[in-house]
Amino acid sequence: MKKQISWLVAALVTGAFLTACGKQEAAPAAAKPVVLAKIVVGLDDNFPPMGFRDAKNTLVGFDIDLAREAAKRLGAEVEFKPIDWNAKEAELGGKRVDVLWNGLTITEKRKEQIAFTTPYLENRQIIVVTAQSAIKVKADLAGKVVGLQEGSSAVEAVEKDAAGKSIKSLKKFGDNVTALMDLSTGRLDALVVDEVVGRYYTAKKPGEYSVLDEHFGTEEYGVGVRKDDLELLGKLQKAMDEMKKDGAAARISTQWFGKDIVK
Repeated sequence: MKKQISWLVAALVTGAFLTACGKQEAAPAAAKPVVLAKIVVGLDDNFPPMGFRDAKNTLVGFDIDLAREAAKRLGAEVEFKPIDWNAKEAELGGKRVDVLWNGLTITEKRKEQIAFTTPYLENRQIIVVTAQSAIKVKADLAGKVVGLQEGSSAVEAVEKDAAGKSIKSLKKFGDNVTALMDLSTGRLDALVVDEVVGRYYTAKKPGEYSVLDEHFGTEEYGVGVRKDDLELLGKLQKAMDEMKKDGAAARISTQWFGKDIVK
């Protein structure tokens, strides 16, 4: 009897073991790609022609149109969120926006906190003065009051330039519109501003302003995302590459600048 019980137990154990060994472990499920339902774009809504409000208070601009086209290709809704441009890194890092897309200059300092697409536009930091100004070259800024937008790349460009060290004072503004008003009224001697912005405004008032031949350097614009959001970065880069290849970016550029200036 004991032998029969022992044999039965052994058979059951062996069968269970063989059954267990015969089962294949389920393969781990493949990671599903993240579906982009909505992209929140952070911008300065007073930065024409890149992003600004028209007479009807509607957000328009070159970067606005580029972002809309890219989002459409990604099958995502796009939301534009005006932010304090001086706090753009905090807005991005705090996940209140997904993307910074509004004439964002690529700098080594910003690369420490932001991941960028490849450049899509070249820009210069130009010097704008009134048409009657005695300032003709960069050296004439010595002892003068110069304005620029707070948080813009113009700040770094001026501060690292030898001519910038001779300036009497740098007055920082929340936006370039107010800075230009102070230039017109004589509270500023000159304004350092992104060329795409400066020429947009000065063209609206022919004869009132003059742009110096010298400038504070050439820079490049890129789209910025969080450094750990590489999937979104890759999708945006692919969309932008396609837009350049099929002519969509050139079409948008021509609408805003009269020619294709996309890099």
